[in-house]
Amino acid sequence: MPEGRYGRTGTDADARTDRRLKITGLVLGVLLLAFVGWAGVSYISGQKVTAEVTGFTVTSDTEVSVNIAVRKPASVTGVCTVRSQAADGLEVGRAEFRFEENSDSVHRSVVLRTTELATSAELMGCAEG
Repeated sequence: MPEGRYGRTGTDADARTDRRLKITGLVLGVLLLAFVGWAGVSYISGQKVTAEVTGFTVTSDTEVSVNIAVRKPASVTGVCTVRSQAADGLEVGRAEFRFEENSDSVHRSVVLRTTELATSAELMGCAEG
């Protein structure tokens, strides 16, 4: 069989090139993983005000009572946006609620006014206010 007819045979130069490519890929992979981890930690630690809806009750065709648990530094005022949707998915209410209590944990019920009968209450997000 003639030399090189079916491709080159493995040489030291080919082995070095493969090794360099593997090392380069490994270094780039580690850098990407480190960046994603750093971005995630920065995002989470950057949020001073967090909250969750712990329950809601539709009290009438035009109101929903929403229970919200807020975690924030005691000296910070938190502003949380809550929305409500009808059975067909249309938004029927949205409002911002301020949490000015001098406490790092607040659990309060707020009343969200709606334009028609609501079937849900959802926390859209919170920020310092």
